[in-house]
Amino acid sequence: MNEQISTPHIPARQFFVPLSATRRGARLGRLLATEQLRSWGLPLDPARLIVAELTANAALHGRVTGRSFRLALAVTAEGVLRIEVTDTRGDALPVPRTAATVPAECGYGLLLVEELADRWGVRHGPVPCKTVWAELDSAGASAHFAPEPGSA
Repeated sequence: MNEQISTPHIPARQFFVPLSATRRGARLGRLLATEQLRSWGLPLDPARLIVAELTANAALHGRVTGRSFRLALAVTAEGVLRIEVTDTRGDALPVPRTAATVPAECGYGLLLVEELADRWGVRHGPVPCKTVWAELDSAGASAHFAPEPGSA
């Protein structure tokens, strides 16, 4: 008997790193993600903009003293890039602003994520954590990604 095992959602490439829930940790997350994307030969934008926003949110809104947050990048066999940021403030869910929201100086980062990502959302758990994720499709890559300066 010959059985075929199917594993459709196993990433072809994975990267994850715990980071301190500080502005410095958010900056380091963006820099590490940029280098990882570069090493995989993937376009940097808009992925690094999404990473910058999600890590900044984790450091600012998901911070719990003495706890870190986790940045994860994965590329599936289908070419989908998934960005995940997990923090320990499962009670503090992201609230995206809308165009009808009263103007403010901050709070529009998730609008940027919504515009740039093909999909995004929040996954609860394990308690006390939450994960904010965003995905970029390979088919939409040419529409989303700008070429690197100096490349032809």
